[in-house]
Amino acid sequence: MTEGSFPVDDSPRVQYFDTNPRGRDFVVGDVHGMFTALRMLLDEIGFDEDADRLFSVGDLVDRGPESHEALEWLALPWFFACRGNHEQFVLDSGSPEQLELWINHNGGEWWLGVDLEDRQRFMAAVGSMPLAMEIATEGGTVGIVHADVPPLMSWDVFMTRLESSDPDAMFYAMWSRNRIAGVVSSMPVAGRVSRVYCGHTPTRCTVAVDNVNYIDTGAVYCNEGYQEARLTVVEIHPDPHREYTLLTGS
Repeated sequence: MTEGSFPVDDSPRVQYFDTNPRGRDFVVGDVHGMFTALRMLLDEIGFDEDADRLFSVGDLVDRGPESHEALEWLALPWFFACRGNHEQFVLDSGSPEQLELWINHNGGEWWLGVDLEDRQRFMAAVGSMPLAMEIATEGGTVGIVHADVPPLMSWDVFMTRLESSDPDAMFYAMWSRNRIAGVVSSMPVAGRVSRVYCGHTPTRCTVAVDNVNYIDTGAVYCNEGYQEARLTVVEIHPDPHREYTLLTGS
């Protein structure tokens, strides 16, 4: 993928949410087509579709068996997701090189079984996904972005750059692993957020690097025999951080 591959559209790059006065808010790690597991976990925590909200760090599709169900989830009034690099593969699939990379090396085989009408629906739905979300909660403002926030850049500045479709900021939002890999010096994300939630980098359990929480616990890798694979959902409101997990590898 190159920075110049990002499509030009009028969809919002950042989506903002007021405090939920009626129920709880949750954020889920990378689902990757494991929607049955997500439903099971929501049932376990007593998710109330009439009052609660569920936010996603992105990567709803690829590798898992139920990627096609992402369309249904994106249409739910209580479900909100930011765009991950695997959603970007959908948007970039018009390029033969990107299509080959996606289908053969990044879990996009399911796309070959999607008819033209549904492909167009996927394109529209994925194209409308923001690159970041900001949620007001009782415990402070929460930021959600798929991969990372650039070091030494405040959340406020990062959001401004995403809103202006800055290609470097967009690339960082969907692809960087620098912070969790220790490639850059660790410093809390400053600005109006109290904490940030990311996915993208699978880990055995959730990892906190200062005020950035990585919650992709590799749910989809149960399909490759990983016994510790699990899906993680975190309550972010009114409880500021309470984790729930479902083992998918057992």
